[in-house]
Amino acid sequence: MDLARIEPQVTAAAPPVEDLGDPSLYFNRELSLLEFHRRVLAQARDLGVPLLERVRFLAISSTNLDEFFEIRVSGLKQQIEYGVSQVGPDGQTPQETLQRISAVAHELVEEQYRILNDELLPALESEGIRLLKRADWTTEQQSWTREYFLEEVLPILTPIALDPAHPFPLVLNKGLSFAISLKGKDAFGRLSGRAVLQVPRSLPRVIGVPAGISGGPYDFVLLSSVLHAYLGEIFPGMEPLRCSQFRVTRDSDLWIDEEEAENLLLALKGELTSRNFGDPVRLEVAENITPEMIDYLLARTRLGQADLFRVQGPVNLHRLSTLYDLVDRPEHKYKPFVPVTPRRISSERDIFAAIRKGDILLHHPYDSFAPVVDLVRQAAIDPKVLAIRQTVYRTDAGSPLVQALIDAARGGKEVTAVIELRARFDEERNIDLATRLQAVGANVVYGIVGYKTHCK
Repeated sequence: MDLARIEPQVTAAAPPVEDLGDPSLYFNRELSLLEFHRRVLAQARDLGVPLLERVRFLAISSTNLDEFFEIRVSGLKQQIEYGVSQVGPDGQTPQETLQRISAVAHELVEEQYRILNDELLPALESEGIRLLKRADWTTEQQSWTREYFLEEVLPILTPIALDPAHPFPLVLNKGLSFAISLKGKDAFGRLSGRAVLQVPRSLPRVIGVPAGISGGPYDFVLLSSVLHAYLGEIFPGMEPLRCSQFRVTRDSDLWIDEEEAENLLLALKGELTSRNFGDPVRLEVAENITPEMIDYLLARTRLGQADLFRVQGPVNLHRLSTLYDLVDRPEHKYKPFVPVTPRRISSERDIFAAIRKGDILLHHPYDSFAPVVDLVRQAAIDPKVLAIRQTVYRTDAGSPLVQALIDAARGGKEVTAVIELRARFDEERNIDLATRLQAVGANVVYGIVGYKTHCK
C-alpha cells in the first residue's frame, strides 16, 4: 500500500456555539415598542387609508405615546431614582435606555405634528373639513365664539393666580392647562404676574361652528383657541401678556403587593386616585411659550430638558379623534364591517340544540360574537343549567354578556367570573364590574397571584 497516496480524512468542524449572552442578539424592550408606535403613525401618512381614519391613527399614535411615558418611562425613572444600574439583555443600563428613548420620542412627536400640519389639515380643508384659526374668524364667528365662551366655558373655569399663598398647583395627569403671564393688579390688589388655568375635562376640545355662521357644514374651532381669544374675561382688570398651553404626563403605574393585600379589589381601588397625581415624567408645551416660562414649568415639575416637548399645535392630539364622530362623511371612513353568523346557528333558535349537532368553530372578528352572548343568555334562563363559569376581560360596562351573568346569578345559578382587575387603564371599569357581580351573589375570582389573565 502506497501510504503517500492515502489522503487524510477531514472531519467537519462543529458549528460555533452561539453566545446567548451577547447583547447584540437582543432588541431593547422599550425602543422596540417605540418602533411599533412608529408603524402606527405611518398609517396616518398612508394615502390608501381613508382620510378620517388617518386622523384616528394620528390620535392613536399620540395615545400610545402617552401610555408609553406613563408606564415604561416612569418605570425607568424609578429604577434610576433607586440606583438600579443593572444592564438588560441588550447591554443597556436604565440611564442609557432613557437617553435613547428621549431622542426617538422627540423624533416621533416632531413627525406627528409635521403630519398634522403639512398633510392632514390641508387634506381635511380640501374636503371642506376645517379647523378655523383665530386670525381667520369672521365678525360673526367672533361673536358666536365669545357667546359660547361666556355661557359654556367661563362659568366652570377656576384660574389660580400664583403667589406665596397660592403655589403652583398639582395639575392633573394629561390635563390641558394654560400658563399665563399677567400685568396689573387683581381684585384684591395683588401683583401675582403669573397664573395657571386647568381646563375641565368635561369641556369638548373640538367645537362645531353652527352652519349659519360658517363657510360649510364641517367648520370647527378648538377650545384652546377660544380660551386664548377671551383670556381678558377670565382676569378682569388685568392684562394677559402671554398664554401658552402645557400638559404634564405623570407616572400612572399602579403598584399593588398582591401577596400582602388581603382584598385586591379594595387595595387597587385605593390606588386609583393616585393615578392622576403621580410623579411627572414629561412636559409638553406649545411652540409660542417663552424661555422664562419653560424654565418656570420645568422647575415646578422637577423635569429636565430631555423631558420637554415643544409642539406646533394642540398639546393633546388625541382630542382630534372626535372629528371622526362629528363629521358624517362615510367616504372618508372604513366601510362598516359586518361579521357573519354560521348558518347552523342562524337557522336554529335553540343554541344548545345547534351544539348537539356538532362542534361549532367561531373565528372572531370575522364570525359574530353574538352566538357566545346568546349561549350565556340561554344558559342563564335554562332550568337544566346549574352553574356558569366565565372569564371576563376588558368588557364594556353595558355588555349583554355581563347582564346575562347577572341575570343567571339572580336566578339562583352558581356563577363564577374570573375578572382581571389589573387590566391596565381598565381597572376602574373592572372594579365596578366585579362589584356589580358580587352584589347579586356571583363568585368573583381575581386570577392567580403573580400571573395576569389575558383571556376572554
